[in-house]
Amino acid sequence: MLDIKVIRENLDWAKDKLATRGIKPEELDELIQIDARRREALNESEQLKAERNNVSKKIGEAKRNKEDASDAIKSMKEVSNKIKDLDNEIRDLSEKQEYILLRLPNFPADSDPIGPDESYNEEVRKWEEPTKFDFKPKAHWDLGTDLDILDWDRGAKVSGARFVYYKGAGALLERAVFNFFLDENTKEGYTEIIPPYLVNDASMQGTGQFPKFREDVYTIVDNDDPDKPRDLTLIPTAEVPLVNYFRDEIIHEDKLPINVTAMSPAFRSEAGSAGRDTRGLIRMHEFRKVEMVKICKPDESWDELEKLTHNAEHLLQKLGLPYHVVALSTGDASFTSAKTYDLEVWMPYQDKYREISSCSNCTDFQARRAQIRYRGEDGKLHLVHTLNGSGLAVGRTVAAILENYQNEDGSVTVPEVLVPYMNGMKKITKQPSLI
Repeated sequence: MLDIKVIRENLDWAKDKLATRGIKPEELDELIQIDARRREALNESEQLKAERNNVSKKIGEAKRNKEDASDAIKSMKEVSNKIKDLDNEIRDLSEKQEYILLRLPNFPADSDPIGPDESYNEEVRKWEEPTKFDFKPKAHWDLGTDLDILDWDRGAKVSGARFVYYKGAGALLERAVFNFFLDENTKEGYTEIIPPYLVNDASMQGTGQFPKFREDVYTIVDNDDPDKPRDLTLIPTAEVPLVNYFRDEIIHEDKLPINVTAMSPAFRSEAGSAGRDTRGLIRMHEFRKVEMVKICKPDESWDELEKLTHNAEHLLQKLGLPYHVVALSTGDASFTSAKTYDLEVWMPYQDKYREISSCSNCTDFQARRAQIRYRGEDGKLHLVHTLNGSGLAVGRTVAAILENYQNEDGSVTVPEVLVPYMNGMKKITKQPSLI
């Protein structure tokens, strides 16, 4: 959530910044008007409360002196009624102000490319040239089907579209990938966490998914009253429980920066994605992802973003998968992010790069919503900065491995670093049928 004081004191700047993210200046004008009236009402209420205290003292003195206090009592009742009306107005205005603030995205960093969509993203660097074959490469979904390691038909039968069964060597490869990621992340100083996969509304609001993106998630309902949510949502990413671990906490300064990682399923309704990536592992309703989260001091967060991005790159490099890093434009970055680097891995069949990780600095945006603070050397409480990145999306990594390591005979070579995790298997060949 944005700081209303920053907007109030830098209104034109805030308008210019948020305009690059699709926010109309009128929205900020309305916010400032509400804020001005709220502050005015607060001042009036405080003055009247001071007046009421003085009147109360006079009434007490009058009663002690056995004097008539009826006029003073009448006056106090009038003041109390005004205070009540003002307090009700303040509450309503505060709710309106919070409603707007909760739906405003983070301020983009000055270094972000400015533009409304992904076409304005800028390549930062590239690692290795795209994979080339002497034969026509297959799509990962065809490879998975032919090898009988990915079963789309039975996934659809049991759960519906955008679900899949991993089978045999496919299941082993998926497990190998996320175990490799976790091991590498812990070597880099991340503490591994197994978090809850169901979180409450306060947690979803803390990381910025609620209230704006409720339609993108799966929320548990009460069977006795289906219209009544049970305040539990299946996580869209482990970022939510990892960041909210620190919600409403005051962290010891010497603990910062904090680095945590987790493998978890991710559940997404993919609202608005009709017709996009209907085949394959790119856009699923349920998938696994290894997440990295950093909690740090504000003056450290930009260096930590570079470290986070390199941590994700390290995984792709060890797997030998060609990729490039792009800086997202202001219109393409996530709601909570001030700056995002996307890692896009090469997919030979599609003949293009596809996102496999987003590494973001959310500055104090989430920390203000979730009240994550530390006590500085000055003895004062300060908001931390939060960062998150996929390290990596597991299903998309499997897809990239299948396509980049495929052989002309339809088999798939296992990347060298994964062979120990695959019980020594060096090549995936057709698996026996279960039926």
